[in-house]
Amino acid sequence: MDNNEKYSEELNVAVRVVHMACALCQKVQKSLLSATFDDDVKSKDDDSLVTVADWSVQATVSWILSDAFGRENVSIIAEEDVQTLSKSDSAGLLGKVISTVNECLAEASKYGLKSPDEALGPSEVLGAISRCSSSGGPVGRHWVLDPVDGTLGFVRGGQYAVALALIDNGEVVMGVLGCPNYHVKRDRLNNQKQNHIASDISMHSSHVLEVGCVMYTRKGTGEAWVQPLVYGDRKFEWPNFAKQIHVSSIDDAALATFCEPVERANSNHSFIAGLACSVGLRNKPLRVYSMVKYAAIAQGDAEIFMKFARAGYKEKIWDHAAGVLLVQEAGGVVTDAGGRSLDFSRGIYLEGLDRGIVVCSGVKLHEKLIGAVYASWDSSNL
Repeated sequence: MDNNEKYSEELNVAVRVVHMACALCQKVQKSLLSATFDDDVKSKDDDSLVTVADWSVQATVSWILSDAFGRENVSIIAEEDVQTLSKSDSAGLLGKVISTVNECLAEASKYGLKSPDEALGPSEVLGAISRCSSSGGPVGRHWVLDPVDGTLGFVRGGQYAVALALIDNGEVVMGVLGCPNYHVKRDRLNNQKQNHIASDISMHSSHVLEVGCVMYTRKGTGEAWVQPLVYGDRKFEWPNFAKQIHVSSIDDAALATFCEPVERANSNHSFIAGLACSVGLRNKPLRVYSMVKYAAIAQGDAEIFMKFARAGYKEKIWDHAAGVLLVQEAGGVVTDAGGRSLDFSRGIYLEGLDRGIVVCSGVKLHEKLIGAVYASWDSSNL
């Protein structure tokens, strides 16, 4: 099988199910923003949030992948478990998840996928979520799912992503990134691109080209693609409406736009600010929830993303796998702060990560940033 065919079936299913998941998330987010549903949002042990959408997307993706490729052939690494949903006082929450999953799966034919013969019950939904408990590793194929990356952005009406990747023998070979609120704007008067990633989902104007998209790629193709989400009665068509994307050609730090995480809990903004100053980045940082940062660089709306976690925080593979491959195949560079490739072969964490993650649209900017990290590190307060 040549490279044009390898993983094509997996990518076909993955793109379709991420489209489904984005539609699910949009419905849940609309409900969250239109009324107060405190029971729909829970805090996990690490104080991060989990919502009806997180569990529902995980169950939906798990069911679709198992149906398409056989349950015995599917290993899934994902963020959520059923601990909260299984509690005796969570019957109402579980009911909402079951209803949301079944509503989504009933629409599967719109995306060219198969729906279950009968609506899923509690045990089947919990089972689908629970099956996403693989620990990954260097051998075999493992799907990597973050059902709602950037849950805080999701509940606030901002940016979030649905991320699905495939790891084969320790390497990320396919990545799909759904960004339901990603707005790309252009100044139509002078035909120059403007870098805007809107967090207000109610923002509409004649300048918005697409509201919501799915990006995808396969390793070694040197190609990355974007499709608009499917709205209304229109059915998903593959690969119609897809456009190839590429990273920005800007290599001057003074003109570059850089992204950084919104959350302060797991990111050292002060070190990043110092680093940005030392390499001559003049633009104000674009603080964005979720892997939308990777999408922005892959599509050429930003040039740099830096993530330097605070001491004790370990990066999880589901927060990066799909986005890393997307940027690389779109022409960008992704390494740790020591210039080494990220290692996705060692379980659920990015083990051996050297200080942080540096994502750039090109080699020139990347080399400048890596050099600045080495010059700045000893005097930093990390």
